[in-house]
Amino acid sequence: MLVHTLFSKVNGQWRFGWNVVFQYLFNKYVLEGLWLTVFVTIMSMLIGFVLGMILAVMRMSSNRLMTGIAWLYTWFFRGTPVYVQLLFWYNIAILYQTITLGIPFSHAWTLLTISSNSVFTVVRAAIVAFGLNEAAYFSEIARGGLLSIDEGQLEAAKAIGMTRGQSLRYIIVPQAMRVILPPSGNEVISMLKTTSIASAIGLPELLYQTDNIAARTFQVMPMLIVASLWYLAVTTVLSIGQFYLERHYAKGALRTVPPTPLQRIRADFSRAFGGRLRSAR
Repeated sequence: MLVHTLFSKVNGQWRFGWNVVFQYLFNKYVLEGLWLTVFVTIMSMLIGFVLGMILAVMRMSSNRLMTGIAWLYTWFFRGTPVYVQLLFWYNIAILYQTITLGIPFSHAWTLLTISSNSVFTVVRAAIVAFGLNEAAYFSEIARGGLLSIDEGQLEAAKAIGMTRGQSLRYIIVPQAMRVILPPSGNEVISMLKTTSIASAIGLPELLYQTDNIAARTFQVMPMLIVASLWYLAVTTVLSIGQFYLERHYAKGALRTVPPTPLQRIRADFSRAFGGRLRSAR
């Protein structure tokens, strides 16, 4: 019944409007919205990953000031909705009309003054809001990955003369990536879908563009299907990339890395046809 509903017609028209879906699937504005969605996702995740890793290292520091700053950051950004943060950065010019570069509390030594509205455009406000929010969540993922590594490895690295930075870079982080990658992949996919709420501030991303076309053509459901198909397509690509990254970092822990989908298909074919050939003989 579900399949019949998907591909049935009512009064000579597709119930789900497939003709409209394929008409607008590669529409210029839809593709522009898709590109902006991917761009905002990539930039936000870069900010989130870099800042989140720094926060994770700060949380594990013996310095109480660094630990406290990292904890306050995580507490604030995880405790407030990302939608509120998005609106805050979009309207930041209400609090700070200009952004000044110079010596604090000294108007005589001002090097540069820029209008906040020119800095925090719709795209930049979305990237900053999503990136700072993601950093709070990724910091906990990274901290969990770093804590999963036995402390004896850090002590062994110190014993052979490696600094703390070298130990993290060459020993701890590569091993922690096996723990960090699975939830990080989920965060990337979640960020891709979270960008849709930026349509509330006028960001012309994928959902915003499909909503505009739906408002103009009155084809609401077909345009929602168009958006869903593109989200599914990008999510699929990201999932494949996550699989190969996890496979790469599993090389040091497993004797045999998991086979790729293509290798599994080949193995299934060889078992199936190989067994038939043997039975025929």
